[in-house]
Formats: sequence, structure tokens, C-alpha cells
Amino acid sequence: MITAIGEVLIDFTPAGRTAAGIPLFEQNPGGAPVNVLACAAKLGARTACIGMVGADAFGDYLDGCLTAAGVDTRGLARCSEAGTTLAFVHLDDRGDRSFSFYRNPGADQRLTPADVTWELVEQCRIFHFGSIALTQPPACGTVMQAAKRARALGKIISFDPNYRPPLWAEHDIACRRMQEGARLADIVKASGEELPLLTGETDPRKGAAALLEMGCALVFVTMGPEGAFFAGRNAEGFLPACEVNTIDTTGAGDGFLGAVLYRLQEKSRPELGALGQAELSDITRFANAVGSLVTTQKGGLPAMPAPEEVEKLMRERKTSE
Repeated sequence: MITAIGEVLIDFTPAGRTAAGIPLFEQNPGGAPVNVLACAAKLGARTACIGMVGADAFGDYLDGCLTAAGVDTRGLARCSEAGTTLAFVHLDDRGDRSFSFYRNPGADQRLTPADVTWELVEQCRIFHFGSIALTQPPACGTVMQAAKRARALGKIISFDPNYRPPLWAEHDIACRRMQEGARLADIVKASGEELPLLTGETDPRKGAAALLEMGCALVFVTMGPEGAFFAGRNAEGFLPACEVNTIDTTGAGDGFLGAVLYRLQEKSRPELGALGQAELSDITRFANAVGSLVTTQKGGLPAMPAPEEVEKLMRERKTSE
């Protein structure tokens, strides 16, 4: 089982305009950790989330959406002191997104150790977390406690820095906490923009080498429409993304990581470190296809592709090469 802890929120994504030209937004389930879980679940993995939503209609909606997506929501706690976090997504002409958050505070920030369903940490094979949950207490301490507990239990740890500047009080604090998360991890997925925050390096090869030196077994650097760089202890390489009709990049990196974790869910920690060029290339090629397909639909979690869609795109790409 893959368990993730962190933010569960509503993404309001652009949905055209009214007759008077007023922007419309569509309500979608969101949050990077649960996007990862939804992707892995759709591909066939068992997944479970740990997080907190408001005791409100948005929280009910998220619980229902995650359940429908095949994610175990036993660990989804309710907060009566704060509402479900909301994020408004803004898209430019290329489909690239930016965010406006309504989270001061949001229910996801209120997660305490007493709210954690610890059996979901104990029963998983892979434990995943990201940096948005590290922005404010008490959730920050709770998430780090859970990650350290999972590591002590021998679980494979996955980390996504997922940097969102508006959510951090100070840039230096963000870098320090993201680096702390990366040091706990066996698997790190970072974007090209996030890599320097973790390592001080802009070059994917040098940045990945720095993360491997910190103790990671596998590093994936996603570079949007260009593709992704991968590095392990025995292999490294770059593979281009698939050419698709991109309309919304929300959740593409989460889909990529969900695909990676799906493919690695049966591996042990020693096996991660032993992966060679052929297998890592195959995993990255598969993840690139998943991430590319996510961009062809609006929204993050609802856009996660089915296995047959991924297989079709990979066949078409192989035929065209």
C-alpha cells in the first residue's frame, strides 16, 4: 500500500466565462499528495491518505471524490476550527498554472499527531509527503513525525518539495524544511525550479548527484514539456515528454510521481539502490506518458489517466519513433 500525508483541498480551475465575460471556476478535488495517490490507485495500486479537511460541504465532497478514486479515506480527519483549504488555479495561454490560496488557516494545517491514523503508516510499503504540509504548525511537526516513524519502520520514503512561494513566510525557512524532507527520503521528485532550492544546483545532473549524496536512492527531475531526468546509484539519463495537446498542467508532476510509485511499490530499499539503466529508463518513460496525459484534461485529480490510455500513448509513441 502507498500512504500519503498532507494537504487535501479544493482546486477551483478556470471553466470559461459567463455571457457577461465574468470568469467561471470549476470545483475539483486537489492537493498534491492525494493527486499522487489517485494516480497510483487508477493504475492499480492500493492507496490511503492521511490529512484533515473542514467539517463542511467541501470536506464531504473531497471524502467522496477520494473514495470514488479508490483512495482509502480512513485517515481523513475533520476540523471544526477551520474550513477546508481552497486554491484557485490561474492558467496562462500555454496552460501553465499559478495559484491563489485561501488558507489562513486551512483545515489541513491543523493536523496533530492525535489526528493521525497510525495504522496506515505501519501498514504501507511506501510513505509519501510533500512540502506544503510543512509550511505551518501543527501540521509541520505532525508530518515530520509521521515520516520519521515510517522511516524507522523501514518503509520507502517518497518526497516532493512542491514549492509554492505564497504559502511560506520566508524563503530560507522553505529551503531548510524542504532539505529536511529530502534527507529523510529514498525517492525525491523535484521540478527544475525546485532543484536549486534543495541543492543549490541548477544543472539536473549535478543537483541529482547532490541529492544522492544526501542519502536518496532515486531522483527524478521533471522539466515540463521537455521531459524528465532520472538518476540512481547505478544509472542516469534524460527522456523527453510525449507530444500531446496540453490544456492544463495542473497535477502533471503528481501524475508523474504517482506512476513512479506505482511501478516501485513492490521494491525493497536495497532494490531501489540496485536499479539499473534499463529499468529506470522504462519507469521514467512510463511516468512521462502518465504526466503528459494529465495535461490533456482540466483539473488535477480528475485528469489521472487509466492504464489503457497510458499503454495506447506509449504504443503510438513507439510506432512514431
